[in-house]
Amino acid sequence: MNDIFEPVDLGPITLRNRVIKAATFEGRTPDALVTDELIEFHREIAAGGVGMSTIAYCAVAPGGRTDRHQIWMRPEALPGLRRLTDAIHAEGAKVSAQIGHAGPVANAASNRAPALAPTRLWSPLSMKMMQSPSVADIQDLVTAHVRAVLLAEEAGFDAVELHFGHNYLVSSFLSPLLNRRKDAYGGPLEHRARMAREIALAVRDAVGGRLAILAKLNMEDGVRGGFSLAESLQVASWLESDGGLDALELTAGSSLLNPMLLFHGDAPRQAFAKTLPGPTRLGFKLVGKAFLREYPYHGTYLLERARQFRRELSMPLVLLGGITDIDDMRRARREGFEFLAMGRALLREPDLLQRIRSDADTRSACIHCNECMPSIYTGTRCVLRLDGPPIPAH
Repeated sequence: MNDIFEPVDLGPITLRNRVIKAATFEGRTPDALVTDELIEFHREIAAGGVGMSTIAYCAVAPGGRTDRHQIWMRPEALPGLRRLTDAIHAEGAKVSAQIGHAGPVANAASNRAPALAPTRLWSPLSMKMMQSPSVADIQDLVTAHVRAVLLAEEAGFDAVELHFGHNYLVSSFLSPLLNRRKDAYGGPLEHRARMAREIALAVRDAVGGRLAILAKLNMEDGVRGGFSLAESLQVASWLESDGGLDALELTAGSSLLNPMLLFHGDAPRQAFAKTLPGPTRLGFKLVGKAFLREYPYHGTYLLERARQFRRELSMPLVLLGGITDIDDMRRARREGFEFLAMGRALLREPDLLQRIRSDADTRSACIHCNECMPSIYTGTRCVLRLDGPPIPAH
């Protein structure tokens, strides 16, 4: 396929090419508001040639963050968000806001607000029990997603990405391991998928036809008893038939239980341990190898799972995971994936796409060491890059 760098429609918008900067929390919002450093982070990537950059991440409520420094969508955030979208548009790229609630991955101690889970679970981050939302609370959360998306539209975003992955709130409801509810949001898969479907349809009703609507969906959690590939295929089919989405981005792994399934490559256990507070760090020494597992890196490493979705769905799909050169991109297009998402490779070289377009022999300098992963709360960066964009003081 030679159409990677040609304009392409995504719902109601047109991207200049098929490459999307994947959502990777930037660590540049110390006051939960946009900073000049965040703007420069995404401006540089947009200038490097992507079709769309994704802001990660924009929580629907203050308690929905994995750390209190993350943006949550409220009127005070609008001026900075407008400056951010203007800067990305000036470089010729579109911009998407990743919208969601972290649920059991939220840090209640940092947020000073309870973490949420489908059923009451112990949080190793806050050392407290998480709260289980009532049916009325769930409806409020659906409304909160709509409110956040409308703010994104007001701020000038072209698209929103609904976070249905990584055992964040919606993903945790999909998981039979984490969701032991007995009401209309628990039990059989149709009930566990209810929140995802309600959010997608509510967002479509609010902005469909004006913004592109994507969702990031786990193909599997990668933990015993968790959300499986077969279940994910069914949920994806329901989301497609509901008509709430313009595209689906396929991901895998659990930020709560198995994050390395998403990343592949080296497991940065020592660097990760250094980011944890004392008691949690001690516990991590006991479970670190089980939590940060080893998955060998290879190009398009999520493709084998993702092609099963491509066979069963007709809607546009975004392939994520191990796309770093023209061969990976062409392989994804041959398999029928309309869009390609890049993350770590662009942290290492924001202009990588531009150089690939100029020279097809270009190879990424990313070595998949994943040392960028523990840097997310101090300014996400490639630790091997010496000339990266500035990082605000935290």
